[in-house]
Amino acid sequence: MIVVDTNVIGYLFLSSEHSRLAELALEKDSEWAAPILWRSELRNVLAVYVRKDLLTLLQAQRIMSGALEQLRGREYEVSSYEVLRLASESKCSAYDCEFIASANDLKVPLVTVDKQLLRAFPTVAVSLKSFAQLRGQA
Repeated sequence: MIVVDTNVIGYLFLSSEHSRLAELALEKDSEWAAPILWRSELRNVLAVYVRKDLLTLLQAQRIMSGALEQLRGREYEVSSYEVLRLASESKCSAYDCEFIASANDLKVPLVTVDKQLLRAFPTVAVSLKSFAQLRGQA
């Protein structure tokens, strides 16, 4: 199991330069987990795509359904205290610290492309590129 942030989830379902890396990460470990916050963040991304006419509302709904299925049973509440503690000890947002808190709770890595998280939490956060490239070494 790995914790993934909303960007990684988005890369799996929306075409981008990082989509292939997200697919490789999924091949390496298909048990993706995230704090419940990921839902709102992905909905926001999808809403922007719909407003910019990059997706139809139906396409956005299908992507959201696929993402919900991918994370079914592996969405977690996190301790507010722990999120605030992590945010106070770093320059990261409380939103981002929810993903770190989830990874800490589950004792698994957070796979992310967020450079600030990678710098602030090097023992927990691993880059999507590094994780995907280690695919054959699992």
